[in-house]
Amino acid sequence: MTGTAQAQASSPAPQAPPQPPRASSPSLGRRVSSFLYAHPRARLTLLLTAPMFWLGVVYIVALALLLVTAFWGVDSFTGQIKTEFTLDNVIEVITGSLYRTVTLRTVGIALAVTVIDVALALPIAFYMAKVASPRVKRILLVLVLTPLWASYLVKAYAWRSVLSDDGLLSWLLTPVGAHSPGYGVTATIITLSYLWLPYVILPIQAGLERVPNSLLEASADLGGKSWRTLGSVVLPLALPAIIAGTIFSFSLSLGDYITVNIVGGTSQMLGNLVYTNVGAANNLPLAAAIALVPLLIIFAYLFLVRRTGALNNL
Repeated sequence: MTGTAQAQASSPAPQAPPQPPRASSPSLGRRVSSFLYAHPRARLTLLLTAPMFWLGVVYIVALALLLVTAFWGVDSFTGQIKTEFTLDNVIEVITGSLYRTVTLRTVGIALAVTVIDVALALPIAFYMAKVASPRVKRILLVLVLTPLWASYLVKAYAWRSVLSDDGLLSWLLTPVGAHSPGYGVTATIITLSYLWLPYVILPIQAGLERVPNSLLEASADLGGKSWRTLGSVVLPLALPAIIAGTIFSFSLSLGDYITVNIVGGTSQMLGNLVYTNVGAANNLPLAAAIALVPLLIIFAYLFLVRRTGALNNL
């Protein structure tokens, strides 16, 4: 009895079962990730806040300042800007014959460039989207994008040398009794058409990719010829993409002033008048009033395009 009691006394006391480890609280990064995963709108808001803030500061605020500056004046003696409301600059731009002539020339050049680029881009884009094999399509895409790798000035000055009286174009046209157009409005249209052509090809090619091939086959089965299929099936479906391309070419041509300085000879566009008044004339309010003209034109163009409903499918 005594031995048994001593054995029980000397044996270790039973220990409590081990407790599972306490889970540590999630880190701040994990809690933020869980919150964003559960709230997609908050995730989208954070994603767009920075670019929308930058767009608002750089673009919208700049346009607002431009609009305000157009209604200021310049002291004729000191050349300092007077922050007093006046309509003199706007009236001068509206009534001045120089500004009307340059505006009509600028709009005409932009429209001509747009028509030429669409006419060139449609067959190229259609071949890339519906005819070319995948390998040829990749090659053509590289060829279309390659001019974008070169500097704007390099391409403009290259066309200056091509269009000169002793340039490549004059050498090619001499055997047929023709000559290079030289520098002027024609040279400006040619150069701008080359510069903006990739921006027109790519949207049209992307739009034609979305046209189902089954519709083309159905048109052929119903007896539709190639031109009838293009006019009745392809063009209506590709119209939003074509309009997207025209927005690029028209707006970029409308605001250009470097190309006309290089190959335009004595011709001027609205951008040249803005540049001249900002630099040599040191008349920022008048330059702002002139800059409102292409701004209003492109807004009117976008309004008309929107009325057609084509932008809803972009």
